[in-house]
Amino acid sequence: MKIELLCMGAVRDKNIDAAITQYAKRIPFYWPFSMTCLPDVKTSKATGTDKQKELEGKKILGEIQPGDFVVLLDERGKEFSSRQFAEFINKKSIELPKSLVFIVGGPYGFSPKVYERADALLSLSKMTFPHELVRLFFVEQLYRAGTISKGEPYHHD
Repeated sequence: MKIELLCMGAVRDKNIDAAITQYAKRIPFYWPFSMTCLPDVKTSKATGTDKQKELEGKKILGEIQPGDFVVLLDERGKEFSSRQFAEFINKKSIELPKSLVFIVGGPYGFSPKVYERADALLSLSKMTFPHELVRLFFVEQLYRAGTISKGEPYHHD
């Protein structure tokens, strides 16, 4: 099984981008991993949020393969402890023949079609974070899940 992180837009803060890269480089020690950042949708002041979500949704759906297990990072999703998240990843690594795809949407969330395609929703917190930080938090937690799975000393309960 391969794990993919699919994101809308670029990370503009160089420090956050460097931290994301640092953790993303560590993850392949535990699982095959890739991260794809889709370019922002071109919008104008006249573009409503529903239209923006629809346009972003088309880009996102264009990247998903039929056998992928899709998890949206969404504030209404299920919350896990770090250990529970590691268990979730390990279980999926046994069950899934293809990819486990986690998706960070645009600033207004996901279109209804993306929600329809999703297999699960995952919340990192009930709080709202900038999308750049969500990426950082996610790759750190994925790295942490790998260290938990291997019994390494990174995680402390």
